[in-house]
Amino acid sequence: MNDQKTGTNVNIKDYMADLGRQARAASRLMATATTGVKDEALRAMAALLEEQSAALLEANVEDMDAGRQKGLDAALLDRLELNEERISGMAEGLRQIAALPDPVGEISDLNYRPSGIQVGKMRVPLGVIGIIYESRPNVTADAAALCLKSGNAAILRGGSEALHSNQAIARCIHQGLEKVGLPVDVVQVLDTTDRAAVGELITLSEFVDVIVPRGGKGLIERISADARVPVIKHLHGICHVYIDDRADIDKAIAVAFNAKTHRYGVCNAMETLLVHEAVAAEVLPRLAAQYQKEGVELRGCAATQKILSDIKAATDEDWDTEYLAPVLSIRIVADITAAIEHIHQHGSGHTESIMTEEIGRARAFMTQVDASSVIINASTRFADGFEYGLGAEIGISTDKIHVRGPVGLEGLTSQKYIVIGDGHVRL
Repeated sequence: MNDQKTGTNVNIKDYMADLGRQARAASRLMATATTGVKDEALRAMAALLEEQSAALLEANVEDMDAGRQKGLDAALLDRLELNEERISGMAEGLRQIAALPDPVGEISDLNYRPSGIQVGKMRVPLGVIGIIYESRPNVTADAAALCLKSGNAAILRGGSEALHSNQAIARCIHQGLEKVGLPVDVVQVLDTTDRAAVGELITLSEFVDVIVPRGGKGLIERISADARVPVIKHLHGICHVYIDDRADIDKAIAVAFNAKTHRYGVCNAMETLLVHEAVAAEVLPRLAAQYQKEGVELRGCAATQKILSDIKAATDEDWDTEYLAPVLSIRIVADITAAIEHIHQHGSGHTESIMTEEIGRARAFMTQVDASSVIINASTRFADGFEYGLGAEIGISTDKIHVRGPVGLEGLTSQKYIVIGDGHVRL
């Protein structure tokens, strides 16, 4: 490969192995870093991003021009673009992470055993985290900050379309680390566009403890299939809102409208609306009128089409599609049991919501639905680290081990048992 820093040809395998060794060494130093030092580094990085905004914007112009020449669509260009407001947002995000409680070193469940020893758990960093992501340069700052605050070293591989922007942000991160005496290898941002680097990163089991992919389904499927390192992931977000016949109709309409239209291209947006047959004739025309004003395309089952005669028929494929667009599938169901069965068959384990005033049905939904977030009488859009009080998040996991749901600082740590004695021996 061609090293972007030196212009010399280096072997990608050797390059990635060197990064891994450096990250492992840095992670051991980070495990002993105090909260004060980590927070000071984050605040220094935030100030540097603001001070060097002109350089960041210049680097981003280079990426935007290249993106237009490659024919990137408007949505991708929007995700790629930096401006003064977005740079300020990145800096503010770093300061917010600095203000969060530090999970590292927290001791819990410390109890005496009959033998006289004390047994508890201490929260510790995972070690080295590899993060692979696309388009958005702000992820570079967010990911670096979350890994730093949780005591980890990070190897970051952004999309090739954002190479210059990511390198400019990386310079601010490294300068912030140097200001407080932390090694720059705590956060390493790949400076190559060689796709083979990803293949090497996800197989560096000697040096990397976990991989976090952020991007489209294709990227995440490839990482999950090929990785030799544990992966924290979610493939897609097919989220449902079920409106029960015991729902408050006005509340239900407001929630279903928000869940779809608040933002389209996000994993916690509703993609399928389920409506109890007893209230469908009342609910659907009102909702359809609101969706129509927003330009949302509706696709429905046969029963839905009898009420909304001008909408398209939903296909089998629609129930399994994450649109990330102003498109919504609608199915009328006989009861809560049918709604839960539909979710079991077509849901992605991300976020599911029920609208009902019947506590027993809310409890049944909460108990029976298998998802990383189950919501009662509120929008699926609340499935977010910030809204859950976790601060910034690295992503949302639909795995069941080691973390599930929004992955914040605590999700980037693990626990080890600690045992305290006073010369105790086992009898």
